[in-house]
Amino acid sequence: QVQRDPRFDDLSGEYKPEIFMKTYSFLDNIKKQEKEMVQKQLKKCRNVEQKEKLQRLLNRMTQQEQAQKKQQKLRERELSLKRQQRELAKQGKKPFFLKRSEKRKLELAEKYAELKRSGKLESFLNKKRKRNAIKDKRHLPSQKNL
Repeated sequence: QVQRDPRFDDLSGEYKPEIFMKTYSFLDNIKKQEKEMVQKQLKKCRNVEQKEKLQRLLNRMTQQEQAQKKQQKLRERELSLKRQQRELAKQGKKPFFLKRSEKRKLELAEKYAELKRSGKLESFLNKKRKRNAIKDKRHLPSQKNL
């Protein structure tokens, strides 16, 4: 009997994220229930160590959820661009593919729009200014060298 790894075997088929997400969408409900259960346990918990452990677990769950949403948004954006390209190709126009830098610019514009909607744009820009100021100070010659 030969053991095989389904990740690298052609018999398992090709990985398509859309199909995977549809097939295993029930896991999202389970994860949501688990998260609520952890939150309830966190409220009831008195032990400091246990509470810290539960808090780390809750943070990890939240981060995974956010990463999944971000990945989904990215996939949807790419799919919409592909659909637009197909429509243009049907009209007889040449396909136009965005460069990586152009995609980044679009993502940045979307991020700023989202921050503006949520009202967090000013705090984000302040943090960015502080980081850039620290970087600039690092590149300036120090007083010792003068």
